[in-house]
Amino acid sequence: MKLGRRSILLALALAGALAAPASGQEQGRPSPPRSATEERLLQLNSEVARTVEEIKESLGRLLAINQQEVERAARQVELRAPLRAKGYVSRLEFEESERALAAAEAAVEETRRQLAQTNMALAEVNARAQLGGLAALATGAYREESELILYYGGVWSLADAGKIETFFAQRFGRLLPVSARGQTALHSQMKFDHSNAMDVALHPDSSEGRALIDYLRKAGIPFVAFRERARGVSTGAHIHIGRPSLRLAAR
Repeated sequence: MKLGRRSILLALALAGALAAPASGQEQGRPSPPRSATEERLLQLNSEVARTVEEIKESLGRLLAINQQEVERAARQVELRAPLRAKGYVSRLEFEESERALAAAEAAVEETRRQLAQTNMALAEVNARAQLGGLAALATGAYREESELILYYGGVWSLADAGKIETFFAQRFGRLLPVSARGQTALHSQMKFDHSNAMDVALHPDSSEGRALIDYLRKAGIPFVAFRERARGVSTGAHIHIGRPSLRLAAR
């Protein structure tokens, strides 16, 4: 029997309907909906990351301005030096130029310090989810991951930081490179409670970083060491001394 085109299409449609699995059968079940707490944490992490990126961009622009000021001040000193030697420029004028150059160079260094601190904060933001899973470890537990090392030590107070600084100075003959001590404006903007912690600008896999980590473990002092490279030109690797700064700082 010869079927018309319309009959063939109808038959194919019916066959497809019969062959299709029932809703939810032989198909992966949809992921369970996130809880309100999980949604809030994801939203918070996104907001924090965006805030840090904005701060970083702003500091990058400021650094460019500061560097231009250094170049301008350096040219001024260079131009006035021979004039000063010939007596055409007074000593006070020349010293004023030197002070302006020193101030411009100090501004560059301060901006670079803030950029480094921002990169470290960005590393903490990027590792926030992983830290959330590790923070439930028992006191004394030690975990080493690809991007971070966590030691869940005992009681720690920022007032004891002097002991760590003394150890480092005696061991390496220089000051401990502390980049953030206690709560800073940046941590408040990030809504991180950093009031009982300090960050040290050392890579955890460097000789100094490893020595510091060994000292902290022996002293029972908690820390999180970040290996992660943050987005940008400089590294976010550092050692955070104290418990992880995960909860929101009180407003």
